[in-house]
Amino acid sequence: MSRSVRIGVQLQPQHAPKYGLVRDAVRRAEDAGVDIVFNWDHFYPLYGDPEGAHFECWTMLAAVAEQTERVQLGALVTGGGYRNPDLLADMARTVDQISDGRLILGIGAGWFEKDYDQYGYEFGTAGSRLELLKEYLARITDRLAKLNPQPIRDIPILIGGGGEKKTLRLVAQYADIWHTFADLEVLKRKSGILADHCTAVGTDVATIEKSVDWPGADKADEFVAQGATLFTVGTGGPDYDLTVVKEAIAWRDKVTG
Repeated sequence: MSRSVRIGVQLQPQHAPKYGLVRDAVRRAEDAGVDIVFNWDHFYPLYGDPEGAHFECWTMLAAVAEQTERVQLGALVTGGGYRNPDLLADMARTVDQISDGRLILGIGAGWFEKDYDQYGYEFGTAGSRLELLKEYLARITDRLAKLNPQPIRDIPILIGGGGEKKTLRLVAQYADIWHTFADLEVLKRKSGILADHCTAVGTDVATIEKSVDWPGADKADEFVAQGATLFTVGTGGPDYDLTVVKEAIAWRDKVTG
């Protein structure tokens, strides 16, 4: 399957004391030519002042959907245990409708213990969170099929993570996009493991897009050679500096002609 190279920006909803700073960053990112605007699903900053300013993921996505015209949007990624999965499916359908079919439903097992402790969720273990994600993915896909009105399109599911036995199995079963933080050699090895899982569940591995963090223009071609086509640059508030994003867009435009 031939795919176009795409550039995403993750506008991390941290350290922006006013939402207007996020709104401005979304506008600048779309104007710059990004393909996807992501945020993340946490309740506290991941770096900098741990008690700094922070906004909620899905209400932000609804605002981004209304504000933008062209870009796709989604969370990189939603915490799998933070919301009832049937409700999450309904939220995703609604945001997809608001955006006229531009939502990507990114989801993972969750890992940031402070989120769980402060908001009253059971943190459990890595294994229990993955089991919950497995249950939730089944419920999300079932609920999406029942909603009225339906989403504008079949909402692409992005699963983030690299666990070889469980996470990659879920990617093979449910994902349209696989996001990994792996370096080049690990990406190559885990791509083979994903292919094996796809064979086991009857999925064509070529239908799953590979997504990675932006490695820089000097290394990006090597990732493309290993099948990666979605590259995302992260940036946080209050400034939301898009310098590196624009470098990635220039590289994309060069390689795509």
